[in-house]
Amino acid sequence: MHEKATTSTTCSDSGSADSGALATFSTDLKLPGFRKGKVRDTYTLPGQGKDGLDAILMVASDRISAFDVVMPTPITGKGRVLTSIAAFWLRWIESQGLSRTHLLSTDHRLVPDDALTESTTREHLIGRVTIGKRCKVVPVECVVRGYLEGSGWKDYQATGSICGVSLPEGLTQCAELDEPIFTPATKAEEGHDENIGFESAVASLKGFVDGVSAESLMSTLRDRSLKIYKAARDYARARGIILADTKFEFGLEIDNQGNVISTDPILIDEALTPDSSRFWPADDYEPGRAQRSFDKQFVREYLQNLVDQGKWDKTDPGPSLPDEVVRGTLDRYTQAAALLTGG
Repeated sequence: MHEKATTSTTCSDSGSADSGALATFSTDLKLPGFRKGKVRDTYTLPGQGKDGLDAILMVASDRISAFDVVMPTPITGKGRVLTSIAAFWLRWIESQGLSRTHLLSTDHRLVPDDALTESTTREHLIGRVTIGKRCKVVPVECVVRGYLEGSGWKDYQATGSICGVSLPEGLTQCAELDEPIFTPATKAEEGHDENIGFESAVASLKGFVDGVSAESLMSTLRDRSLKIYKAARDYARARGIILADTKFEFGLEIDNQGNVISTDPILIDEALTPDSSRFWPADDYEPGRAQRSFDKQFVREYLQNLVDQGKWDKTDPGPSLPDEVVRGTLDRYTQAAALLTGG
């Protein structure tokens, strides 16, 4: 599976900026293998994979998380926007010969009618479905940074480096790096992912798959991640967006019994979306300060203000989001989609 397990809830139409639209907060399809991540619900879709193998069904909800907490308010339509951006990038990555991916289809009609329920109808699935190859997930987040922001900026201020990668002195917040850097992170089951060095990432993959060298696998992931980032960065910049950083997930294809059938890692989950990347408008970029963004930084800033006022402590449950934050977030995601995909 591509997501972390939690408890299922039902779909909701409340808390949305657009009361006329259908919000999908979560799903309860009658399919095996249910797992609930921060944003996506995943299932096993029998027989819909390559050569009749089972596939993974991911449904992008309208949930949004910040500081590793899922907010109780849906961003109505966000799941559809995320699905369209991720599918665009996955197809683009394949077309450029940068990496194979897990993407098989985004056709909701491949979900059988008998899997639907009263609270998860066909309408809840339209535009939200990704069907992918089943994989053994590599337990490392492949983070690439081209600019100095977020946890990388904090690490640099404290140590002058990120994940053991030394950087020049005197860099300012959001400064562009001379070359993008690969800074892997742990995939935490609970709480925050943690930045780790390349050697620690290699150590975490010892014994991951029999007969596969951990160092060779991690080197492949590093080289592939950097190659994808550089190509996507150039594509986005030509369309007015700075791709400041991003994270990728990879996996090894498996059969229905869970046996690895290919040791060549493929890109899985989402890719280069506002949920997994920092997107900045290029015409407003100025190093030395925080940037305007097309991603969920807008929500983070609102929540950080609550934290600063002592109204929230970054623990579950998260606070409800006001209508202007919901609208502003969806507007930013939609702008990014339009610029990147021409939609």
